[in-house]
Amino acid sequence: MELLLALGIGTLVAAGVYLALRPRLFSVLLGITLLSYAVNLFLLASGGLMVDGAPLSNLPGPHPDPLPQALILTAIVISFGMTAFLIVLTLRAVSERGHDRVDEDPGSEEP
Repeated sequence: MELLLALGIGTLVAAGVYLALRPRLFSVLLGITLLSYAVNLFLLASGGLMVDGAPLSNLPGPHPDPLPQALILTAIVISFGMTAFLIVLTLRAVSERGHDRVDEDPGSEEP
């Protein structure tokens, strides 16, 4: 289970970095969103994974740490707000500039 989660996190990070380095605003937005998903999964994995374990029990033994789960819940809310803000910012930039490319000089003319 840990290997599958580690591969998923690595895939999300690789895709997020690739998209964040693209010259289009929507690709950058999608890359930042994928990176936030990877961080959330990393926090989930740091709390310990329990398969078929009861979430609440009085039995002694290992239990998953609830702190990373609370951090993930907070991070989901923050990333939702950040994504909504970035979508509005991207739409505003596209409406003002007429395109969504970020790799050109501000003073250069369109070809």
